[in-house]
Amino acid sequence: MTHVLDRPAAVAAPAAPTRRTRLGLGRPIPYGRVLGPTLIIVVWSVASATGALDPRILSAPWTIVRTGIELTENGKLPESVLTSLQRAALGFFFGAATGTLLAIASGLSRVGEALIDGTVQVKRAIPSLGLIPLLILWLGIGEEFKIVVIAVTIATIMYLQTHAALTGIDSRYVELAEAVGLNRAQYVRKVVFPGALPGFFLGLRLAVTASWLSLVVLEQINATSGIGYLMFQAQNYGQTDVIVVGLVVYGLFGFVSDAVLRLVERRALAWRRTLSG
Repeated sequence: MTHVLDRPAAVAAPAAPTRRTRLGLGRPIPYGRVLGPTLIIVVWSVASATGALDPRILSAPWTIVRTGIELTENGKLPESVLTSLQRAALGFFFGAATGTLLAIASGLSRVGEALIDGTVQVKRAIPSLGLIPLLILWLGIGEEFKIVVIAVTIATIMYLQTHAALTGIDSRYVELAEAVGLNRAQYVRKVVFPGALPGFFLGLRLAVTASWLSLVVLEQINATSGIGYLMFQAQNYGQTDVIVVGLVVYGLFGFVSDAVLRLVERRALAWRRTLSG
């Protein structure tokens, strides 16, 4: 019988490629998320400089920059930005907190699910902006009305995403928890909540985008301040440059808030990369 030492030494298998490498996606491109907007600005600038784009339809990028500087110097833009940020932040906070708490109550309790889920599903079929006439009758057209509309929109999104994440835990984890003798409180704390975090953060990202979309509409309904009001006034005077400044500000709001949530998500879910690695 051949001696064990005479057998050829086993060659270590190469490390398995990551999923992104196997699919041929390659390494992430540095600053890849800004390439698309940069390309749009370049094409826009060339079209404006060559006269292919009528400035009455869309002002040139340098005109937009000059208008933004003027609006900043006269105080209109900072005041409008501060007002819009306050509305969006308050609506997002109250909506996210309400939606998350409702999802926890419904996702971890059969009684809670019976009482809450049906009501939220009915609300899901009713667009939040469709509630505007009723809420105006109840609350008037002040700040409370705008914040409540944003909060209702955010609460629905957060509830749906968080509830789905809480109730969608893999059954294998349930069996594992039972096998190691975890009680219900330990199971919820060590398995359900960590497992639901990806869905929770996805809900946050969808919700923060929805808050800016709702704000665009709300600030053009009998408003007297904010970015949307500034754009509405510019529309009356045919000032496309001011309108585009407002759109750029909204876009920056959405881009920065999503980037911040991505960063928080990566840090909060760092343990997933450790496990998969």
